[in-house]
Amino acid sequence: MRFFYLFFSLILPFTNQDSGIFISKGAKITIFSSAPIEDIKAVSAQCISVYNSQTNELEFSVPIRSFQFDKALMQEHFNDDYMESEKYPKALFKGKIVEKINTKADNLYKVMVSGELTIHGVKNECKVPGTLNIKDGAINMMADFDVKCADYNIKIPQIAFYHIAESIKVKISANYQSINNKSK
Repeated sequence: MRFFYLFFSLILPFTNQDSGIFISKGAKITIFSSAPIEDIKAVSAQCISVYNSQTNELEFSVPIRSFQFDKALMQEHFNDDYMESEKYPKALFKGKIVEKINTKADNLYKVMVSGELTIHGVKNECKVPGTLNIKDGAINMMADFDVKCADYNIKIPQIAFYHIAESIKVKISANYQSINNKSK
């Protein structure tokens, strides 16, 4: 039920437009923390994203509990101690691609995305470089960026300082299809 609510809440702002809406239902987000004692990596493939090529608006929503770790204890600490995923169940991004994109022709673009990232209940403005690859009407977006835990009030106890980096590397890969199911 939550999936449908999220899907329609992302799509409804764009329904007045005839075309140019692309959706990614299984965008992959990888988070990585390199620290002196242990590297930590988690992956989620449950991110939903909507891209409006007419306005260049871009939105992402990922359930925090969808991140999967190699070790169950890491996943438990991530959800309960650091991200407080019961209280803050999603991370969200809402923004725009700065450059004008022609989605009707195959091309590879280097882009800058500017917007508001919400993690752990804290909203911050951010700019993220990425790439956008258009081929045969499908769009693939990729981005790599860092998120500082302190910027989102994610507290790392002193005892865990050597286990978790102060900055987390985030990698996103999203494959979009037109909601009109037509090749562009």
